[in-house]
Amino acid sequence: MEELLPVCKGAEAVLNLQPSSSISIGYHPLFGPHDDLILFELDEKLVPDVLHQRVTLRGQPDEEAVLCTMSKTYAIKFVGTSNSVFLIPPSDNSVSCDKSLGCHEGNYKEEVVAAVLKVAPGTMELVEVAPKLDKLKSILLESPYCSDEVEGMGDLEVMETTSRRLYTWDDLVDRVQASDDELRAGLKAISAVEIDGCWRIVDDKYMDFILWMLLNNSVANGWSLNELIEEEVVNVLVSDGIPARLANHCLQVYGNKVVGAGRSLWRLDERRVCIQFARQILREGKRKIEIFMEEWMKKIPLGMQASFDMLEGEVLTEKLGVETWVHAFSVSSLPSNPAERFSMLFKERLKWEWKDLQPYIRDLKVPGLTSEGLLLKYTRRTQPTLDAEPVFSAR
Repeated sequence: MEELLPVCKGAEAVLNLQPSSSISIGYHPLFGPHDDLILFELDEKLVPDVLHQRVTLRGQPDEEAVLCTMSKTYAIKFVGTSNSVFLIPPSDNSVSCDKSLGCHEGNYKEEVVAAVLKVAPGTMELVEVAPKLDKLKSILLESPYCSDEVEGMGDLEVMETTSRRLYTWDDLVDRVQASDDELRAGLKAISAVEIDGCWRIVDDKYMDFILWMLLNNSVANGWSLNELIEEEVVNVLVSDGIPARLANHCLQVYGNKVVGAGRSLWRLDERRVCIQFARQILREGKRKIEIFMEEWMKKIPLGMQASFDMLEGEVLTEKLGVETWVHAFSVSSLPSNPAERFSMLFKERLKWEWKDLQPYIRDLKVPGLTSEGLLLKYTRRTQPTLDAEPVFSAR
């Protein structure tokens, strides 16, 4: 009776299988656990990025790794399976067929056998997640850029210590679990600036001073706050001892570039400027609302109109007896992790009306979860009557 001669084939034999057909399998000569090989199940849209090596794994040794494309961040989840998942490598003519498959000399009919290199207990899947940008602000705040650095008044030893805590772009990529695009957006959101190759957050009081100098010069030189000539502004501020990079940064933080202008023109943003002066006042502590409004209006540049509505997401009011007080509570100071965000919100207030809560959660971006979903997950909603505003408390 004619016997079958097993012929070891690789993945090609399996890929070419027709529907309802079958193929025998056997052990590859190098069969083993192969812990260095991990199976990934990818969404089809991610395949080009992986094949063209446009993805990176990011995270410190004490963190769970994430996979980043240029624009998105993905958590890596292991998914076990009760079915056997066989890893069959491509054909390798340099590897002989395992003797256990019955290969020996003689006249035999060939039978194609797929050689299994590894049996995987499951696969790794990618789940899109929000970038972990809270760490970005915390590490940049280790060494804010202060006026002392400009004046050269810092103690040498202190400056040397400070220099060891500065971060280049590559340092941030290595430490922050976010895609390049998300990292750039995060730097912009916290008004960071690149100085001498390192990314810095400028000290609040120094930013107050630069803005004050810009506004004073606008009055002295007759500049329109709606048509600031970049070159002229920078040159004047440099003559006042402010580095050109920070003069330009001030325009970027508090202004918008005028589109379509023949030269580099900037228009100061009324809301951003007014918010900065409100922060400056409340940095010293809470105020009675009447006193705060009086101080605030005195600081607002001529030609700008300030209203309390501008401070949505920046301040909170509270009733103490018959008086209303206002204090700083900026959404920018809150964590981006939803659980941590809601925890801090309910430490500030046990109950929130929707009009007060909404400014503090609308920036939360969780892939696959809407704002309504976040509220259901982290809050309890009560509404005494149909006409009453809903009130939210901790779940």
